[in-house]
Amino acid sequence: MGLFNKSVSRRGRIRKEINPDWGFGNLGRFASPEVIYSAVAWLMFVILCVPVLGYEWIQQFDLARLASMAVMVVLICLAIAMHIHLYQKRFIRNPARVFGLAIFFSLLLITAKISVALTGQYFWTTATAVTAALILTITFSQQFAAAMIFFYCALTYLATARFDNINVLFTMIAASLPFCFFLSDIRTRMKLLEVSLAASFITFLVSAACEFLASAGWSMDLLRTAGSNAAVTFFVGVLIQGLLPVLEKVFRIATSMTLLDYSDANQPLLRRLAIEAPGTFSHSLLIGTISEAAAEEVGRNGLLCRVGAYYHDIGKINKPGYFVENQLGSVSWHKELSPQMSQLIIVGHIKDGMELAEEYGLPAVLRQFIETHHGTTLVEYFYDRAVKQHEQNGSADSTPPSEGEFRYPGPKPRTKEAAIIMIADAVEGAVRSLSEPTPTKIEAVVHNIAMRRLQDGQFDECDLSLRELSRIEASISKSVAAYYHGRIAYPKPPETPPEQV
Repeated sequence: MGLFNKSVSRRGRIRKEINPDWGFGNLGRFASPEVIYSAVAWLMFVILCVPVLGYEWIQQFDLARLASMAVMVVLICLAIAMHIHLYQKRFIRNPARVFGLAIFFSLLLITAKISVALTGQYFWTTATAVTAALILTITFSQQFAAAMIFFYCALTYLATARFDNINVLFTMIAASLPFCFFLSDIRTRMKLLEVSLAASFITFLVSAACEFLASAGWSMDLLRTAGSNAAVTFFVGVLIQGLLPVLEKVFRIATSMTLLDYSDANQPLLRRLAIEAPGTFSHSLLIGTISEAAAEEVGRNGLLCRVGAYYHDIGKINKPGYFVENQLGSVSWHKELSPQMSQLIIVGHIKDGMELAEEYGLPAVLRQFIETHHGTTLVEYFYDRAVKQHEQNGSADSTPPSEGEFRYPGPKPRTKEAAIIMIADAVEGAVRSLSEPTPTKIEAVVHNIAMRRLQDGQFDECDLSLRELSRIEASISKSVAAYYHGRIAYPKPPETPPEQV
């Protein structure tokens, strides 16, 4: 009985310690709205794929083959979902993208299915695979596009070839993967044409080899099939290049060609900045050079950093005289203002910049630098002034100024490029105030600013590692030291004696 009583009491203690909402609480953690929406999109895609891929068997009422096809579709789609869940978690946080990807793949599958059924030509599958590779690479990333292409090619192969022609699968993969591997950056108009030409050549070789192995000999049909696959690969590349501006508008992205357009000094917003706030314009150009080198040092998008730096301070256009780089040695406009009012003006250039970006239609990828280049940092100069004024003039009962009142509203940098511009922006201003900016002093300034931003939690949302931060520091120190290099003191010419009368 004693043992039984001990067991009962032990069970009672365990029951009391267990949270009654344990199961539902964890379920709620996993079943977030984003995950639910993504699961709904996945389910809709599966439901649509089964009748598309098994249309003939539905007509023949062949339930066994239809069920087998459904199992294959579910497994392939489950593999897609697992890949995104494990390696592309940010993708799930945007349900609109998940639904967009499901609709995009559905349209391509339907197009391939109908085209092959009507014409009997399999080069339509190659065309849709190349289209998927191009659009996914341009809108998302090379890694994501390469992974998704394998899944899409498998579904398209099931929809059209039915295991009767394995050449179709190999040709689709050979035509689409070169775009995923080589189309990392579209900075010139010839880039897409060059990649398309290389992909069409690879497609011709793979298609010809597959047809040769299948037929065990050369023939005109073999060359015709390989040539049609190569031609459609090149044609889709040319077509996508013509539609690139439309794709950028639809998917709200900015390719390197768009960034190069926005780097032109004749852009209306940059022209206004150069005329109305010339000191800020020069500062932005220098930040662009510094941040581009730092970004490339850690394998990030240097062009994005440079162009983002050009626009990060456009909010100063509205009140240029209140910022020191535009005062040109005159008396500071903040001298007659209270620290609180000065802080409102300084912090306000973030809001003003976002309004100008909206007015001029600046891409979202550039707007991030406007709102995050100060994060939630402290406006130290005016905070110190407010503290000193309170110590001198404030009564014992008055409340001293708090740091929260003198901080920027944020948000913090969400990308490594934005974090780089945050550091470079602070460093340039600090180094400019040095009387003798030697390389040693510059390195100390860069390191101190980077560590203060790190300890202040400004890099919490951008996944910046300490190794990357160290390399960024070294690059910025080198670039700033090169800009503030020493100069030789030239001898003064001797004074000419006055002419003899």
